[in-house]
Amino acid sequence: MQYQAKLGKLVVERDMIDDKEITSLIKLLDDPDAEIYEHVHDKLVSYGSEVIQYLENAFGEAFDAIQQERIANLVHEIQFGIVKQELELWYLGGAFDLLQGALIINKYQYPDLDDQKVINYLESIKRDIWLQMMYDGSPSDQVKLINHVFYSIYGFNGNTTNHNDPQNSYLSQVIETKKGNQISLAIIYSIIAQKLDIPIYGVNLPQHFILAYIDETRQSEIDNGVLFYINTFNKGFVFGKRDVDQFLTTLNLTSEPQYYEPCSNVEIIKRVLRNLIGSYDKLGSVEKVKELNQLLELLQRDVNRNG
Repeated sequence: MQYQAKLGKLVVERDMIDDKEITSLIKLLDDPDAEIYEHVHDKLVSYGSEVIQYLENAFGEAFDAIQQERIANLVHEIQFGIVKQELELWYLGGAFDLLQGALIINKYQYPDLDDQKVINYLESIKRDIWLQMMYDGSPSDQVKLINHVFYSIYGFNGNTTNHNDPQNSYLSQVIETKKGNQISLAIIYSIIAQKLDIPIYGVNLPQHFILAYIDETRQSEIDNGVLFYINTFNKGFVFGKRDVDQFLTTLNLTSEPQYYEPCSNVEIIKRVLRNLIGSYDKLGSVEKVKELNQLLELLQRDVNRNG
């Protein structure tokens, strides 16, 4: 695939780290001359992630308020640039790994997150389900077991008291608090199910995000092979197509195929970003809304991945 050439263009070639030069540049961050500051800023940014530790060390030693502010802004700018680059690479690469996409968004707020801790935690849930699983069990039996482990043993729940909190959209925080919104819980639930070779996928229902259990041998038949739907926000409650029909009726929406069928990983991550944008907008976090819209725009571009 020719998208590899496009990925290569996104990789920034950085200069070799020169400790003395970086130290000298950081000391100039409080220079009142705008031209000097711009040069220092651009040079430090060019080093990328390699310079972050130097900046963080300097922040702890800085006494000048302007220098501290500029260091903090630089660190964030570099980290945000990394998130943008990783998200674009994920998108151009086919967006095959939903967990990777969700972890990239997580880094927007928690850039120092150890991804492996999240991965290991999800693996532990998967293992506990697998140890109790009967592989000749029916789809409903499989979902009952996942629900038992996910909600009763691990204690996950929908955050009904503070639903608009942006923390509900970050996987690391959902795992820590055991509370999340519709889409974060659905992402975790579906990732674990798919690790167990159970065909459960996200459905982009308006004002709600649900999961569908798919009979993959009947996907070309009626209802796209959907056996039933799962509401992860309500302890894995199972329901059918008629309930989706009724829900759409209450919203005065006509039935569209995309409201019933599994959606792509890109659409799921876009939904996460829209939730975050809505949450931060309510909090008046103008800069975060602006940055998250930039991430959303990356996933809305028409990219020819084969050329």
